[in-house]
Amino acid sequence: MSAELVRGQNHALTQTRLEIRISAGAPVAAGATLSDDQDRVRGSDWVAHPGNPALPGLEVPQQAAAAHRLAVDLDALPAEAQRVNILLALPRTGGGPAHFGSFAAPFVAVTGLDATEIASYTLTGLASESAVVALELYRRGEAWKVRAVGQGYAGGLAELLTDQGLAEAQHLATAIDEAVAQGLARSVAAPPPRTSAGDSPRTAAPDPAGTAPARDPQPTSAAPDPQPTSAVRPAPDPQPSTAAQPAPDPRPSPATQPGQAAPPAPEPARPPSTGPIDYAHPGRRTATPPPPAAPPARPAVPVAGDANGWSMEERLYNQVWGVFEDLARTVAAYRSAVDFADSRLEQELDKVLSDPRGRIGGQAEAARAAAQDRNTALVEQARQALDRDLAQLSAEAEVVEPALPPAYARWDNPVWHGYQVPTEPPMALRLGDLHLPESPLRIPMLVRLPLERGLWIDSGARHASGATLTDEDDLRRLALETAVALVARLLASYPAGEYSVHVIDPAGSAATALDPLLRTGVLTAPPATGAAGVSETLTRLARRVDLVQMAVRSGAADALPPDIDTGEHLLLVHDFPHGFDDRAVTQLRYLADEGPQVGVHLMMIADREAAAAYGPLLDPLWRTLMRLTPVADDHLADPWVGHAWTYEPPLTPPGSRILHQVLDRIAAGREYRR
Repeated sequence: MSAELVRGQNHALTQTRLEIRISAGAPVAAGATLSDDQDRVRGSDWVAHPGNPALPGLEVPQQAAAAHRLAVDLDALPAEAQRVNILLALPRTGGGPAHFGSFAAPFVAVTGLDATEIASYTLTGLASESAVVALELYRRGEAWKVRAVGQGYAGGLAELLTDQGLAEAQHLATAIDEAVAQGLARSVAAPPPRTSAGDSPRTAAPDPAGTAPARDPQPTSAAPDPQPTSAVRPAPDPQPSTAAQPAPDPRPSPATQPGQAAPPAPEPARPPSTGPIDYAHPGRRTATPPPPAAPPARPAVPVAGDANGWSMEERLYNQVWGVFEDLARTVAAYRSAVDFADSRLEQELDKVLSDPRGRIGGQAEAARAAAQDRNTALVEQARQALDRDLAQLSAEAEVVEPALPPAYARWDNPVWHGYQVPTEPPMALRLGDLHLPESPLRIPMLVRLPLERGLWIDSGARHASGATLTDEDDLRRLALETAVALVARLLASYPAGEYSVHVIDPAGSAATALDPLLRTGVLTAPPATGAAGVSETLTRLARRVDLVQMAVRSGAADALPPDIDTGEHLLLVHDFPHGFDDRAVTQLRYLADEGPQVGVHLMMIADREAAAAYGPLLDPLWRTLMRLTPVADDHLADPWVGHAWTYEPPLTPPGSRILHQVLDRIAAGREYRR
């Protein structure tokens, strides 16, 4: 059964040899790009277009036309290719439309070699765009999926190819335009008539009026090749046998006088029977019967680590991000479908109200009820598609979550009970969970290590999931608990002694929350208090940043003073800006900007309103840091669709002692190393 996709929705592919069929209201050029696991097109040799129509496993038409067929063999693609992006572009020459909004929405369908439609997508909503990414075929573990994209570009092919990371995008776009222009300039004359199969063409005799023989009009654009010629194209139907077909009468037909109707063609003489009679119709093509329909494919059983990567850790990381992206796009498709249904309902109701005669009475009520029923049916259809995709993603998450290593796992994951100090740091760290209101599925928020940005735990948040928290003491307490949990995760992710934590607590008010770190002795030194402690800690870390930067730039890392180590450092600042003067604020900004490059990272617990006295001076600081909240809050966006995701901090379960157990093992590992 074919799936009618909306923008952002995906569908599983059960075949690897496919056709992409395109229908548009005007001539368009079709092409495709291959991209790797970083969503980059590695070069022009990964782009199939009219000037270079064939790539391994992929072939596109050479001319612009209103209908196309692209051939795809997913098994024949390069091993590094993770996505196939199907592109449409309007020719810049030939007098055609300049943007997609000037004609009917293009239609794209994915079919099997037997022409059975698998999924289709109508590219609605295009306006000033002249190039568009219609579909993408992408790997999902060992399987492939198709996703409706519909991302348009008003800047044309050059902007589209630039967005896909192609360095020579402008040059390649110009070459594609030239190839399309040459295709539009070709003229293919209609073949002269044949007297019989196998005879050579003969010149048509002039008519009685002495005019030239009639010809078919020249096409304005060459028609697409209905069967792409490549190793992945479907085999043509066998030609019917002509042994029993009657031969045409070689005598010329009587001339037709002007103003007279042409006489009926004479009945061709039948040859004498010399064998069994062939009852096949001479004008009907025969073909082998289509293969029996394959049974409906069962959804693939999810497997932990079923993604690309050199190690299980990298495969799990990529798999988590794959689930994250699929959930973002699945919800985007649902929201788009609901918006379409609501917009259609509004238009239908406006149409009913625009007629004064139909505003009252039973006819108007019936029209409103019918419009509401159609809206309900569309929303229900979208919800069914969402529930189907959510069930698949939830099944995958249920398999992946128990298999995560400690750095990726929640505190309630049993993997923490067997925690051992690692010999090398992981590639990423879990900072919390993300979810959307349409789904109960929690996505691990993984960030790469070492941290590229500092962290800001906003102790001034006031809203969480619609509830208002007014007790500032509770907010500060939760912010400190979040900070301690994140510090413990960072310490647990590095080998013993390779990660140092410094704490600034000017008023000494964080002693209770910091007790797990103080008791186990995992801090480099006691928390710095008072203005003098703040100044000394910031000066020491700023000096380290200066010296390491100079050593790196000069290539003399061995010349560093003995008190400067090359490990990672984290500065935890509590209750900013209390205890900070102007010089300390300047040093803090310097550490936030320059520290991550040389292994000095910043984690701040602060209320931005409390620092409002500094005005715009601190705006760059807040923008540099990644904002987290001690309570659930929807302030983070994904990089694909831009949904507002609800963030939940990585707090330990109530009554759990797992954080203390992990810190004890970290401290024991440090003692063993000494």
